[in-house]
Amino acid sequence: MNDADVRIDYYPTHELNGIKYRCGRVLPFGATMVPNGINFSIYSSSATSCTLVLFKKNADQAFVEIPFPKEFMIGNVYSMIVFDLDYENLEYGYKMSGPYDPASGHIFNPNKILSDPYAKAIGGRDTWLRAPNWDNIYPFRSRLVFEDFDWENDKPLETPIEDLVIYEMHVRSFTIHPSSQIKFKGTFSGIREKIPYLLDLGVNCVELMPIYEFDEYEHSKIDPATGEMLINYWGYSTLNFFAPKSGYAATGKYGMQVDELKNLIKELHKNNIEVLLDVVFNHTAEGDHRGPVISFKGIDNKTYYMLTPEGYYFNFSGTGNTLNCNHPVVRNMVLDCLRYWAAEYHIDGFRFDLASILGRAQDGSPLNNPPLLESLAHDPILAKCKLIAEAWDAGGLYQVGTFPCYGRWAEWNGKYRDALRRFLKGDSNMVGEMSQRMQGSPDMYSSRGATAGINFVTCHDGFTLYDLVSYNEKHNEANGENNQDGNNDNDSWNCGWEGETDNQDINRLRHKQIKNALSILFVSQGVPMILMGDEMGRTQNGNNNTYCHDNELNWLNWDLIKENEDIFNFAKHIISFRRSHPVLRNSQHFKNIDYMNTGYSDISFHGKQAWQADWSENSRLLAFMLDGGHAKNGFSVDNTVYVVLNMFWEPVIVELPKLASGKNWFISVNTDMQPPFDFYGVSHEVKVENQNSMIVGARSVVILIEK
Repeated sequence: MNDADVRIDYYPTHELNGIKYRCGRVLPFGATMVPNGINFSIYSSSATSCTLVLFKKNADQAFVEIPFPKEFMIGNVYSMIVFDLDYENLEYGYKMSGPYDPASGHIFNPNKILSDPYAKAIGGRDTWLRAPNWDNIYPFRSRLVFEDFDWENDKPLETPIEDLVIYEMHVRSFTIHPSSQIKFKGTFSGIREKIPYLLDLGVNCVELMPIYEFDEYEHSKIDPATGEMLINYWGYSTLNFFAPKSGYAATGKYGMQVDELKNLIKELHKNNIEVLLDVVFNHTAEGDHRGPVISFKGIDNKTYYMLTPEGYYFNFSGTGNTLNCNHPVVRNMVLDCLRYWAAEYHIDGFRFDLASILGRAQDGSPLNNPPLLESLAHDPILAKCKLIAEAWDAGGLYQVGTFPCYGRWAEWNGKYRDALRRFLKGDSNMVGEMSQRMQGSPDMYSSRGATAGINFVTCHDGFTLYDLVSYNEKHNEANGENNQDGNNDNDSWNCGWEGETDNQDINRLRHKQIKNALSILFVSQGVPMILMGDEMGRTQNGNNNTYCHDNELNWLNWDLIKENEDIFNFAKHIISFRRSHPVLRNSQHFKNIDYMNTGYSDISFHGKQAWQADWSENSRLLAFMLDGGHAKNGFSVDNTVYVVLNMFWEPVIVELPKLASGKNWFISVNTDMQPPFDFYGVSHEVKVENQNSMIVGARSVVILIEK
């Protein structure tokens, strides 16, 4: 190729200390590889000048600082192509000059090196809990990545949401315990090694707690009682929204975290397991006015954060600041980020932490028609992604059942969690509400269908399922906050003793209550989600806010599979039962009529007497029948399923609905029975001796199928 063949925009026009560069392209934002160079583009509405700072990887000092000439600026965007750089050995950042006037929202510092909000990888935390250099002039360094991963034929799975069984997990906690007996503990590769376990359990979707780059040393402190370091373990404090956490990768120290994560996703997809990401667009790691300046604050504080008229930070997240998500520039960043994860990482969907914040205006008030939520719902690249909202925030906005959905958004159904917990422990006046929750909450989602709600009993926030039936009160002393943190309203019941006990009767009751909770969850319409370890009785010793612990309070002890074998086997069965019966997985709400002419309504409610439900305040028994001829809203045929939920503390004789000639009731689940007779495998159900009635034990669930 001779000079005449080279495009003019590949020629440098400027040079500084041997580094050649020219005016760049304003889009896309971030650092992008172009022929012979790298295009750098960054936005700031109020900076008066910008300087590109280039480092060799891990170097103490920059090898060049290039001010953007004024002619390189279009609107409020600085862009530059720098030629002949060593892509793989490069780190970059920016210095922004401008006014320092906190009351007006400006905190520019021309000496501070700032991370690129659009960086695809961050250096500085390459290895988990490696002690940082506190004197580093640029601790969180923007890096480039190569988008050259071979996905082969992989693409997002697009599993119908009603068919999902979601498993919420923390990447490090899942395999870091010595009992995991794998090579790459606590990493993306570790999850990959445990795919056979996920298949055996029966889940087909993993929801990963935050995997964006964060600093585990943020707010770290020493617990004076134990001398143990308390850290930012969960990761709900994002440094960069585009970069996967290198400390979660076995290859992170080699800068290969991107490929390691993509390999995990590809292998999960090969096994028909979807991947959801827990994303935290409500705040960042920069905190309030006392927090560090890492990126967003120093680039354009007034754009990226919600500020009071005095220049302080609105704190609807409970963590110091609130991202200004409905500012057009920030909204576009969120869209660009999610598109990037969907396109480049083949992510199947997203769960949005404290999502009600995404519907607040720049002054903090709730919007009737939030532009960000609407944009996400109608975005062409995200069209097949699951969008799931945690429909509340720390500022008191609670939108479960009313979150703006645009025909696309689902919600973590906090009301399902609360109702099931109260019903499980035998509270009065719960039968009516529980009947709504197990139908997919038609009272809340009448126009949105049964899949609008993600049903759960436990999640990372709060008690584990084992602790829910073992503690009446939270026990968070290990957090070093005098037991003041964490939720006080847990709707838990310890079955007669606080914490661990050798009393066999109490332990049997606790195991039964766990099985009851799992049974109700998996026979409910909607989308079930379980917390990592609940299937094997994981405990946090009554701590309901383990955000700061890198120890056995959070780690999954795999020995529990043998210790609580009956819980594990039951969990596998009830998941298999749900996946075997389409009648449990309707996308739309029941009509309460016989629209398929089978002789039965799609759903009917019963009590001690068939066809006579007891809705009274003191009733603690709810029975319902799901007609198999109406399965999947009438599009497939299934067995009829009959469920009896008796949360009364005494046994009850229950009349069974009569079936058509030649049909009989068979037992799939009876939590009152001792293992292995608490369930019978799919197609191995046992015929009920008396087809007219049966005794349902105290605090028990019975599930029958018609064959």
